[in-house]
Amino acid sequence: MAGAGLLSSDEAIAEGPLSEYQRALRAWQSGRNGTAMPEAFRIGPALKPDPERTAALERVRGWTRARFGLREDAAILVAQVACSVPGCPPIETAVAFWTGQATRHQFKLFKPVIEVVEDDLPPSWMKTALIVDEDSGFECC
Repeated sequence: MAGAGLLSSDEAIAEGPLSEYQRALRAWQSGRNGTAMPEAFRIGPALKPDPERTAALERVRGWTRARFGLREDAAILVAQVACSVPGCPPIETAVAFWTGQATRHQFKLFKPVIEVVEDDLPPSWMKTALIVDEDSGFECC
């Protein structure tokens, strides 16, 4: 393939004739028409990990492991999520970890992961209170 999303002339011939729309779209994507596609419209930057956010996710994962005395191989999920429920903070950090065979614990921190500090985590003595009752119907909290 000639470039990201662009076909060489041989590939275009093998694919068949391009419509006027396809030609215009490819010209816009490549910048051949004088105005390149705005960076915000390109999918690549949206998928590039933000090193600062990645480091923050790892920090929270490490703090959770240490705070609750989890083994090195314990599954810990840390995610920054958007919330559209009225009264809910627009961005929050959700943390879940598993102990035993299938005991899930979870908690939320009502701020972006970048702003989380170690003291935001619940105290270790709350570990059993963080167990999720799968039959409760309160999957959201």
